[in-house]
Amino acid sequence: MHARRNLRAAAPRARVRARPGDRVSVDRLALARTLSRIERGDAVAFDTQSLGRAHVVGITGAPGAGKSTLVNLLLGEWLSRGRKTGVLAVDPSSPITGGAVLGDRVRMGEHGAHGDVFIRSVASRGHLGGLAQGTRTMVDALDAAGFDVVLVETVGAGQSEVEIVEVADTRIVACPPGLGDDVQSIKAGILEIADILVVTKSDLPSADRTMRDLRDMLHLRAAAPEGAWKVPVLGTSTQDKLGVPELADRIAAHAQAAGRGRRLTAVDPVAGHVHALWARDPFAQSLGVRLRGAGSGTATVALTLQPSHINFNGTCHGGVTFSLADTAFGLASNSHGVIAAGIDAHITYQNPATTGDTLVARAVEVSRSKKLAVYRVDVTRESDGAALCSFTGTVYRTERPN
Repeated sequence: MHARRNLRAAAPRARVRARPGDRVSVDRLALARTLSRIERGDAVAFDTQSLGRAHVVGITGAPGAGKSTLVNLLLGEWLSRGRKTGVLAVDPSSPITGGAVLGDRVRMGEHGAHGDVFIRSVASRGHLGGLAQGTRTMVDALDAAGFDVVLVETVGAGQSEVEIVEVADTRIVACPPGLGDDVQSIKAGILEIADILVVTKSDLPSADRTMRDLRDMLHLRAAAPEGAWKVPVLGTSTQDKLGVPELADRIAAHAQAAGRGRRLTAVDPVAGHVHALWARDPFAQSLGVRLRGAGSGTATVALTLQPSHINFNGTCHGGVTFSLADTAFGLASNSHGVIAAGIDAHITYQNPATTGDTLVARAVEVSRSKKLAVYRVDVTRESDGAALCSFTGTVYRTERPN
């Protein structure tokens, strides 16, 4: 799926399940110590197979834009929806101690003690780009610990401080009311990285004009391809939590459209594309199917069998094995960037599997013409390599991008 990071040993001790929304028990002390090691510059790494579950949301904007208050509002909304959230708040460095000023923690104190929230302030220590040096690895730590959402708040960012684009799956730019002509001066910077634009303090009289200015700015952009994400301009306020549920809905919609794991797949465009397809497959997500690797015409997925996958004979349900193989088939055949529609499939079963077994399905391209392509998928048991089933599928290749 993407380059391994030499990762093994330093993941926080946590019971991590593959499906978003599952309750995860995190050793908070171990996690805090791991984040401290990362901040010190120690070499801390994680098995990439434990990453890519969390939706990483970045919030950036100018100093005083209300980013921390917006984070606090989102935490309350996500808690009401049962979402487990980790927060990395990048603070300016103290000129005396070199540590974080901790201003963000003050504004988020309302939810900081909740069991489903973990907040960590991180000192920027002079690092440019709006983040701290170890932010990406800290995001990995929270992802591996099983959080549904990892929210990264940048230090007050200016026109060119856009490092968050490389880390977050969904980028939110917070804009205070009264920007006026300033929209023109900063539109070439952080405004253009936004997936969602939010006008904070929208109960103020000047907020409506700021929202109009931002929408006008968006109209000046090159037309987006058909079906591409259209950046919304929303207003939020602490007064009655105005606009916060709609913002949470738009964040979820963007995750569905763009997928998760941007930071993990940037090194390989094909792998990144396949990862985005996998992240947009709610059926595979509900089964617990994990993407392990992908390339041009190939895909490898895995599934650890749970009691819900077992049939009345105590072995893996045939439909589950078929779904695993079919997921690998679908991802491999759609890796070329055009919609590949399955038109034929054959499967043979050789050996049973049961609860606790990890099944691995590897799909490879056998042949491909302009209109048709054939793929073979082998499903094995990871513990002993036993062959469980073989799957062969044919697709019709359209000319429509996926």
